[in-house]
Amino acid sequence: MRLAVTLALAIGAAAISGAAQAQKGDNRFDGQWSVEVITRQGNCDRAYRYPIVVQNGAIRYGGTEAFSASGSVSQSGAVKGTISRGEQRAQVTGRVSGASGSGTWQTTTGCSGVWNAEKRG
Repeated sequence: MRLAVTLALAIGAAAISGAAQAQKGDNRFDGQWSVEVITRQGNCDRAYRYPIVVQNGAIRYGGTEAFSASGSVSQSGAVKGTISRGEQRAQVTGRVSGASGSGTWQTTTGCSGVWNAEKRG
């Protein structure tokens, strides 16, 4: 499994999960999201786009791989989260607003970069 997949989920999950957790039940962040991850530093895959699903404030990866994600978004839209798969871990920060979000990510193995997300449904 590529580290970029882990990072994509981290980014999308943190951005969306925190936003989704800001309210209980249905909220404006529920739905399908497309998350793009771009590596700026380190030996990680350059760029990928992955599906993320948010339902009733809970996030899940929209693909077939297994991940662990946690995170939160404040009422103002500030994103802070962590995603892991096995020994791989990424810290994610950024901001979501409406149907989009962006921020930065960093792994424990020295990779870092930026992310952006857009709501698709």
